[in-house]
Order: sequence, then C-alpha cells, then structure tokens
Amino acid sequence: MSKNKDYLNINTILDEEVELEGQISFKTSLKIDGSFSGKIDAAEGLLIVGEKAKVKADLKTKTIIIAGHVTGNCEASEKLEMYDSAKLNGNIRTRKLKIADGVLFEGACEMIK
Repeated sequence: MSKNKDYLNINTILDEEVELEGQISFKTSLKIDGSFSGKIDAAEGLLIVGEKAKVKADLKTKTIIIAGHVTGNCEASEKLEMYDSAKLNGNIRTRKLKIADGVLFEGACEMIK
C-alpha cells in the first residue's frame, strides 16, 4: 500500500497481533492491521484497514481506506478507497469511490450526494 497524506495523522493503531471484538467509536483516525469483528461508527473519522487486516463489521465513518479484507457494509460520508490488495464482501454507500485494479468486491454500491 502506498503512503499518502491520510497516513500522516493516524492517532490509533490496532497492530497485527491484536484481535478485538465489539463496537468502536472514534473522532479522529484508526488503522487496523489485526483482526476486528463487531461495529465501527465514527461519523467524522478516518478508518484505514491495512493489508493484513481481517475485519468483520459494518463500518460507518467519514473516510474509509481498505487494503485488507472486509466483510460487512461500508458507509463513508466523504470517500471510500480500495487498494489493489483489498477484498470487500458487502455493500458500499459513499459520496466518492476509488477502486484500484485487482480489487475483489462483491456487493452493491450506492452513491450519495
């Protein structure tokens, strides 16, 4: 995954060894490199799902960047990006969508205004 400006201000990281289950809410930024199942609801936040991450959750944030594997519905009020290593099994609802070559995506997509 290439570095971009979104990586400059990550406040919290769930490392590769972390396995977490439950509900997460945050106001700034979160990067998941481990495993998470449950629900993520952060209306103004940036969520990054790293290349080795496995997430089974519904995601609702301002911006979502996916490089790993996500099973669940994704709602990004601003934008959703999927890098070439991303796998998404779930529906997307977002204002802006960027999908790289090689992404595996199974679901529906709704563009919002």
